[in-house]
Amino acid sequence: SSTSSREITEIDDELDGGDESDMITEDLVVKIFDRLYLEMQAVVSQLSQQIQQLQRMGQRIPEAQLKMAFMSEFEKALTARQPVVFEEYGVDADCVEEATWEFLKEEGKYPKVKKAVERFQALFENISGESVVGRRPGVQVKAEDIELLTPEKTIEAAEAYFGALTSKMKEIVQEFQSQGKNLQDRAVAMEFQMKFDSLGDQVGEEALNKMNTSKKVFQASIKKNAEIPKVAQSLMMLQMQQQRELQAMGLGA
Repeated sequence: SSTSSREITEIDDELDGGDESDMITEDLVVKIFDRLYLEMQAVVSQLSQQIQQLQRMGQRIPEAQLKMAFMSEFEKALTARQPVVFEEYGVDADCVEEATWEFLKEEGKYPKVKKAVERFQALFENISGESVVGRRPGVQVKAEDIELLTPEKTIEAAEAYFGALTSKMKEIVQEFQSQGKNLQDRAVAMEFQMKFDSLGDQVGEEALNKMNTSKKVFQASIKKNAEIPKVAQSLMMLQMQQQRELQAMGLGA
C-alpha cells in the first residue's frame, strides 16, 4: 500500500476516528491546487488577450489602473471557481486550508504539496506584485531587492524563455500524437496542459539560468520594461510567433 507515502491529515481533531470524508490526502491537495492553477492561468490568459486588444485599438490605460483592474478580475474569478472545484472534490475551503498548512509544516516530507502551492502562489504574485511565494501562516515574506535586466537583456531573456517553452510544447504534442491522442478532446487537452505545466516551468527556468538570471528577475524585468516601445514590440512579436506555432500544432484559437 502507498498509504504511508500519502499520509492522511486529520481535519478535525475533535472527531474520534472520523470517516474518510474528514480526511484529506497529500495527493488530493496537489490535485486541487493544480486544478485551480490551470483554471486561473486560463483566466490570466484571457484577461491578457483582452488588454492587448484594447491596446492595439489605441487605448492607453495607466499602469496602476491596469494592475488594479487585472487584480480585481483575477480575485473575482478565483472566488467564483474555488467553491466549484472544492465541491467537485467533496471538500470545503477550511478543510483544504488546514490540511495544506499541516502538510507544509513538514514540507520536506511533502514536496509535491510544496511545489503545487508555491506554483499557485507564484501565479498570484505575478498578478499582484506582492511577495507571497513561500508564505506560511504567521510568516511574512520579505520583498527582495533584485537587480533588473536592461531592456536589451529582457528581450534576449524573453526570446530564450518563450523559445524553450514552445520547443517543449512541440515535443509533448509529438508525443501525444504518436500515441494517437486527440488534442481536440477536452480530457486530452487537460492532460496535455498538466504535463506541459509540470515540465514548462523547468525548461523555462533552465533557459534563463543559462543567461545567468532567474524567473523572478525575468518577470520583474518584464513588468519594469514592458512600456518601453522596443520591449513591448518584441514581446508582442514573440507572442504572435508563438501563437502561429501553436496553431500549426493544432493548439490555440
